[in-house]
Amino acid sequence: MNKKCQGCGTILQYQNPEQLGFVPASKFNDAIYCERCYKIIHYSQKQVTLLPNINNYIIETINKKAKYVFFLIDFLNINTETINTFKNIHVPKTLIISKIDIIPKSIKKETITNWLEKNYRLKEDIIFQSTKKNFNTKFITKYLEEHHLKECYILGFTNSGKSSLINKISKLNNNQNSIITTSSIPNTTIDFIKIPLTPSLSIIDSPGFTYQSTIYQPDDFNLISRINPSKTLNPITYQTKDNTSILVENLIRITPNSHNSLTFYLSNDLKLERIFDDKKLLPYSQLEIKIEDNSDIVIKSLGFINIKKACTLKMQINNPSLIEIRPSLFNRAGE
Repeated sequence: MNKKCQGCGTILQYQNPEQLGFVPASKFNDAIYCERCYKIIHYSQKQVTLLPNINNYIIETINKKAKYVFFLIDFLNINTETINTFKNIHVPKTLIISKIDIIPKSIKKETITNWLEKNYRLKEDIIFQSTKKNFNTKFITKYLEEHHLKECYILGFTNSGKSSLINKISKLNNNQNSIITTSSIPNTTIDFIKIPLTPSLSIIDSPGFTYQSTIYQPDDFNLISRINPSKTLNPITYQTKDNTSILVENLIRITPNSHNSLTFYLSNDLKLERIFDDKKLLPYSQLEIKIEDNSDIVIKSLGFINIKKACTLKMQINNPSLIEIRPSLFNRAGE
């Protein structure tokens, strides 16, 4: 039987240092982690691992093998692509809104649930979870026990908090030897990893789903780290006048055609700048987007911007396919 890395799930081997799963031959018999995971864990090494067709592989495997799935999406990454991926899972499932510690306290869980059901037509159970605050970390094992299930799969997009949750569950079940590798770098987990919690209960970690395209490059480690907030979001609102633009990290430029109010729900580690001229035009084509009252502009892999008034926006971004317009989560009065 092939021996798997406990950290990422890839098959361990000592023949080729350039291939996944490598362990020096002298350490192979005692190895728990591949060399890549060992360096991520102990030296915080960052390394890009490309996994072509990983999304299809996950979905095909799950729809053939899984009895039950818990699917994590964090607050900033609720969008059509992540929700459609959830819908493509055709076995019994629960949606987990993870990292709720980043959600501003003014936003009620019931508001998010009702909005998800209405705008994305979700019918499955929706729960909220925070590993950082230890909120609902016992929910999964309790659910398995109550429904007499022996195992479940934990799914989610890269950086949804999946591996951190699994490690927390393992520790709560006194399984200190089944710690999987966590990192903000996409494709940290390579293959499925079965983690026993008790003699009769297991959870199975999965590689993270990846976006078809992102605002960042795979090796832009600094930006990837700053995109993912580590604390509660502090939304930033700009009142815009004629010829006022907002610049996001020199990656996006937004210019409403009238006085308006724009509230940015992005990591507060990202740089926002208000500018009043055309000296900082970005090297991208300029889009014109019609926005209705109280809508959100979603930028996949980044977050979203709430637009208060109907307008026509001029927008520059490196990839227009990242943009999605949706009815706002907020009714303004309830913010």
